[in-house]
Amino acid sequence: MSSRRNFLKTAGAAGVLGMAGLSGCIGNFGEQSYGNGEINFMMSPSEPQDYMRSQYKPYAGYLEEETGTSVSLKYAADYSAVLQGLGSGTADIAETGPFAAALGVKADKAKIALQRHAYGSWDYTSVIVTKKDSDIESLTDLEGEKVGFADMTSASGSLYPLYMLKQAGLTIGEAPVSDSGADFTGVWSGHAEAFAALENDQVAAAGVGQFITRGDDGEIADGYEYVETYDGIPRAPMVVNPNLSEEETNNIVETLQGAPDEIYYGADGEQDTDDDLWFDGVRAADLETYKPVIKVADELNLSTDLLNQG
Repeated sequence: MSSRRNFLKTAGAAGVLGMAGLSGCIGNFGEQSYGNGEINFMMSPSEPQDYMRSQYKPYAGYLEEETGTSVSLKYAADYSAVLQGLGSGTADIAETGPFAAALGVKADKAKIALQRHAYGSWDYTSVIVTKKDSDIESLTDLEGEKVGFADMTSASGSLYPLYMLKQAGLTIGEAPVSDSGADFTGVWSGHAEAFAALENDQVAAAGVGQFITRGDDGEIADGYEYVETYDGIPRAPMVVNPNLSEEETNNIVETLQGAPDEIYYGADGEQDTDDDLWFDGVRAADLETYKPVIKVADELNLSTDLLNQG
């Protein structure tokens, strides 16, 4: 199964590039699609468009077959465009990240409907990791040090590490937009890049998803140790247009909950190939499921403006 590489890989002007049905153009941006007999499924820009189209083709096909409603896959230019589409009614359902969803709920542009399952669990862990031979024994030891992070809008690789640092008493300044005013020097890149920077002694510690720190045996890589961990981050949700009727929302949720394993195998229909979806199941979820994420977003004073950064 392929993994999602970055929470936000593409940034740009708000807007979407889409596929009518499974190809073509969006058409009128202002149409209320589901009300007109079409379900618009919006994909967040975490992978290249053609790749995600291949991943989600059987997913959309199953939703179309089971609901008896035409499904149009759309690809968003950025996470702000996802929320714009949901809020304006040009998207009915979207797959997105935890923080984008939380910020969308705060802005009344999205309603959480489903939680995704992957790698054997419904949640995951953020860590701040250092080398065993370093002088870093606690988060306060990172004052004045250089710290690596993943993409600035990554939940496990930026926002939760910043939350941990703030809870430890460090000033985070304008982070994650910049390290201005912070008690540390921040470097934002990607999970793999941040961990590599630690390996090459370019940073004193790295705030990343726990997955990137593990070896093939599932244990932390030799020579490293966790300074702090944060467990229980709910995995990325699927959200719906908050103006959908209860019947329309339930129709989508119940259909996707009952989906067979094969829809996660991508366009080639074979498991464990490059076009597999990164998740393997969904369950009904709501605002309560993502309250931990919203709490962190509030604590860091984040707004949807963050989604336009990159």
